[in-house]
Amino acid sequence: MGLEPGKIWKYLLNAVLPRACPHCAADLPYLEPGPLCPACAARLEPLPELHCKKCGLPLTAGGAACYDCRGAGPRALDAARSALVFNPQLRSLLHAFKYGGREDLAEFFAAEMAAAMDRFGVFAGHDFILDVPLHPSKRAARGYNQAELLARGLARRRNLFYLAGAARRVKNTPSQTSLSKTERRRNMTGAFKAVKPELVNGRRLLLIDDVATTLATLEALAAELKAAGAKSVTAYTLAREP
Repeated sequence: MGLEPGKIWKYLLNAVLPRACPHCAADLPYLEPGPLCPACAARLEPLPELHCKKCGLPLTAGGAACYDCRGAGPRALDAARSALVFNPQLRSLLHAFKYGGREDLAEFFAAEMAAAMDRFGVFAGHDFILDVPLHPSKRAARGYNQAELLARGLARRRNLFYLAGAARRVKNTPSQTSLSKTERRRNMTGAFKAVKPELVNGRRLLLIDDVATTLATLEALAAELKAAGAKSVTAYTLAREP
């Protein structure tokens, strides 16, 4: 039986430009729509039902809150949730997205985030969306802001209002990767400025980033947005460090 015309083009394109799974390096079938091979795609983990109702951290035992959030005072973020757990397969995919020039992966990630949103009641009433900005020097080096691509893609899929340029990163902070929780919070002090307060004043905001670890970056930006008049700020990330 011959191939359908559309499949023929996919076959020819794959023959000229073969694709490989970013995690295991296996060849991708030419009809595979996603960026991962079927085996790796099956290992992507949704945020488990058992998670902290404040910060979204996956929990291993019962209770409504994690250790850090239990009894904690008011925070700038009203809540935080993530679509997926930051496991090895997602880590490889995100590394290609952020550092490998794979802007095309934004569509796949935004679709995953859009599909997971209905699981979380904390997003009700959030019609305005914005991203965590990169410092201009880092954006110039990378060529794009991955959080912005996610926010724009999510806004299109969920009919949300994207607030372009509402905040700016005014401090070129060093990487948070090797820092402790306390150092991360100190590192983010004064990092952001709400440059268009009229866009956030009185609104319930959905704040988008790629990965949540200690939430130090998201908390710092949420505090600035609240100071500019935001009614509430809820974070939504693609991935959550377990």
